[in-house]
Amino acid sequence: MTEPKRTRNLDIYGHAELPWSRARDALIPSPSADLTFFLTTVRPDGRPHTAGVGAIWDSDALYFTSGPGTLKSRLVASRAACSVGVRLQGIDLTLEGFAGRVTDATTVAHLAAVYHANGWPVTADGDTFTAPYSAPSAGPPPWYVYRLDLRTAVCVATAEPHGATRWDFAQ
Repeated sequence: MTEPKRTRNLDIYGHAELPWSRARDALIPSPSADLTFFLTTVRPDGRPHTAGVGAIWDSDALYFTSGPGTLKSRLVASRAACSVGVRLQGIDLTLEGFAGRVTDATTVAHLAAVYHANGWPVTADGDTFTAPYSAPSAGPPPWYVYRLDLRTAVCVATAEPHGATRWDFAQ
């Protein structure tokens, strides 16, 4: 299980630091969840690029998909540093780290089953996904699968118990 190496309370109102388990548990997928994840990458000139991605939390890691010809995929290939933001039940969460393409066919097949169980009729085709549809911003199939190597997470609670916390996962 991914656990933070260091936790820092960012709250300015006297609330206690939030446990990582609150954010982690809110990330666990459910077919009824209506979540939109936003991936931010960096262009060669330093400008940010943000786009929606189909993301899912599985086996204590965040995975997302994108077509090989999209700007976000090209940017991740050239500079892996990125962040993913999402509004979850009661918390706003930003995950920062380095994205890498998942090429292990067994892992891709497992993730296809997880996505399928949560409402996207995707199938694995070797190290890529195919499906009858995806978001227009994903580009045409096949789609790559990426894993975020989590380094830092920042959470602001929007429901009780309130607070703001930063978790560092790298040494």
